[in-house]
Amino acid sequence: MSESENIDNLVAKHPNKKIVVIQGLGFVGAVMSLICANAIKTEYLVIGVDLPDEKNKEKINSINNGIFPIEASDPKIDKFFQTSRAKNNFYATYDEYAYQLADVIIVDVNLDVDKKSNSDGRILSYNVDLNGFKKAIKTIAGNCKEDVLIVVETTVPPGTCSKVIKPILEQELKERGLSSDKFKLGHSYERVMPGPNYIDSIQNFYRVYSGINNESADETEKFLKTIISVDEYPLTRLTNTNSTEYAKVLENSYRAMNISFATEWSRFAEEANVNMYEVVDAIRMRPTHSNLMYPGIGVGGYCLTKDPLLASWAKQNHFDSDLGLEKSEQGVITNDMMPLFAFEYMMKAFALSSLTDKSILILGVSYRSNVADTRFSPVEKFYNFCMNNGANVHLHDPYVKYWEEIDLIIDSNLEKCLDDNFDLLVLATSHSDYTHSDILISKLMQKDDLMIYDTVGLLSNSEIDLLKSRHKIKILGRGDI
Repeated sequence: MSESENIDNLVAKHPNKKIVVIQGLGFVGAVMSLICANAIKTEYLVIGVDLPDEKNKEKINSINNGIFPIEASDPKIDKFFQTSRAKNNFYATYDEYAYQLADVIIVDVNLDVDKKSNSDGRILSYNVDLNGFKKAIKTIAGNCKEDVLIVVETTVPPGTCSKVIKPILEQELKERGLSSDKFKLGHSYERVMPGPNYIDSIQNFYRVYSGINNESADETEKFLKTIISVDEYPLTRLTNTNSTEYAKVLENSYRAMNISFATEWSRFAEEANVNMYEVVDAIRMRPTHSNLMYPGIGVGGYCLTKDPLLASWAKQNHFDSDLGLEKSEQGVITNDMMPLFAFEYMMKAFALSSLTDKSILILGVSYRSNVADTRFSPVEKFYNFCMNNGANVHLHDPYVKYWEEIDLIIDSNLEKCLDDNFDLLVLATSHSDYTHSDILISKLMQKDDLMIYDTVGLLSNSEIDLLKSRHKIKILGRGDI
C-alpha cells in the first residue's frame, strides 16, 4: 500500500475532523504535533511531514510504530503521545500528498545561520541562506488548498512572511490555476523550552501572533484558541507579521545579550578575585535586576546562538540598511568565544601546560539542564579544545545517548564513570542528576588529588568545602576559592 493510500485510509476513519499538517518533525514540530493531536477545544487529525532522507524516515517509522523520537524529562510527552495513539489521530509521513488535504499547515522547518568562525570561535562572517526554506514553502504552495491557513512558527528574519512566503504562495497558486487571494498566512513564533515543561511551554504559555492581513490574523487567532489555554495565557496580537518576526528575534537577542554581559563580567570576576555567584544573588534581590545571569561555559541551543544574526541580516537584506545590529552581533561573538575562555581558564587555574596523558571526565554534553538537546552545545567546543590538546576525554550525560554532532555514544551510567580513573572532572551542564548528588560527592571523596572544574556553579558551598579537603577545585566566575 502506498503512503497516499495510508493517508486516505486514515482520513476516512476521521471524516468530520479538520486536518492539521505539521511541516517538520524536529524539536518543535514533533511536540507541536502532539499539542494539536491533543487540542483543548477541537478534535484534529494531525499529519507530520518531513523530508524522505534516511534519518527522517527512521523518525517517521518510530512515530508510527509507537516510539516518540524525542527524549525529554516531561512526562506529559509520553502521556500526550499515548493518547494520540489511542485516538489514532497522529500520523507521520514523508509524502507531500498530505498538504493537499490540510485545512491548517504549521511550518516548523529549520532555518539556520551559516557562521564561518576561526579556531577560537570568533565569527569571521555569516549568512542566512533562504533557499531550503523557500523550497519548503514551494512544496506547500504546490500542493495546498487555495483557502488553507498557514501558520509559520519557524524563527525567520523580520520581513520573511511578507517579502518571501507570501509572494511564493501567490505565484505557485496562480500557476496552478487557483485563486491567489484566498489563503490565510499567519505568524506565531514558538517559545518551546525542551525539558520538564516541554508541553507547557507550548500549550500553557503566552503566544504572540499576527497575519498578513486582518482575515489571516483572525483565522490564526481562532486556531490558536483551540490548542492553547488562552483563558490563563491570553494571546497577544501584533500589527503585522514584521512585528511578530521582529518580536521573536528581539526577545532571544535580549537574552543572548544578557548572557554575553555576564560572560564579560565573569572574566573580570576571575581577575578581581570576586565570587560572581554571590554578587549576582545579592543584586537579584532588587526586583528590577532579577534576570541578571550567572556565568557559564557558553550559550547553546538553536535560538540564542543565531537569532541576533537573523535580525542583523534582515536589517541589511530585507530592509536595505547599510549597517547591521553591531552590538547584537558582538554579543554572539562574546558567547561563541566563552568555551575558549572556559578552557583557557581551566589550563591556567590548574597550571596545566598540556593535557597530553591527562584523562578528563566531562559531566553533561547538552546545552541546557535536563534535556537531551545538543544542538550548538558549547560543550562541543570545549570538548574539541580538550581533544586537540591531547586529552583522553570521557563523556557522561543522563539524557543524551548519542551525540549526533560529533558521532559519539555517550555513557549514561554515572556511578560507573566516577569509578573509572581520571585526572580532571568537568561539570559542564547543570543536570539535576549532578545537583546535590550523594553519588557524585561520595565517589569523589573516595579519590585523591583530583582537579575538579565547575563551569556552571553547580557545587554548593558545603560541597566545595568538603571536596577541597581532598582535591583542587575551581569554579568558573568565582575567583580564587
